[in-house]
Amino acid sequence: MLYIAFLRGMNVPGRSVKMEYLRGLFTEMGFDSVRSYIQSGNVFFESDETDRAVLGARVRERLTEELGYEVAVCLRTVPELEALIALDPFKNVTVTDDLRCCVVFTTERIDPELALPMLSPKKDMEIIGTSGYDAFVVWYLINGRAPAAKGFQERVLGHDATTRFFHTVVKILAAAKKGAA
Repeated sequence: MLYIAFLRGMNVPGRSVKMEYLRGLFTEMGFDSVRSYIQSGNVFFESDETDRAVLGARVRERLTEELGYEVAVCLRTVPELEALIALDPFKNVTVTDDLRCCVVFTTERIDPELALPMLSPKKDMEIIGTSGYDAFVVWYLINGRAPAAKGFQERVLGHDATTRFFHTVVKILAAAKKGAA
């Protein structure tokens, strides 16, 4: 099974991780066909493990041990990303220079009863939809600055999550499929 690991906290201020080193850790864990995409912690790998909780815990424990800090590990498959993109969750959003369309990948199921859309108290973030373990969030830049995930987003969606721009998710899927056998 080809997995895509979306890792939180890679190459953010104060945490520099070379992708070559990260790929090496995944290879040492016994995974096959290990590749990465851009510097933000997106790793493709193959594993026979079908229990996602077991697999995610294994990767998280090893990365925490090696890097010295907790890393959220959000695992997805190619069919799951294809289904997410097919939802076209931002089709009704008018994109401007002060707005970003984001996908928040979580490790825990999002409450299906969450009242949406939900605007943050600072009005800098709006959750417009969810799908199982993923949330579709619009960031409103204020004075050119993106909102922080800490606070509203973590309270509502959980701290074991990581965010990618929607257009980047599309590129990640294409890269995963390109290298797949």
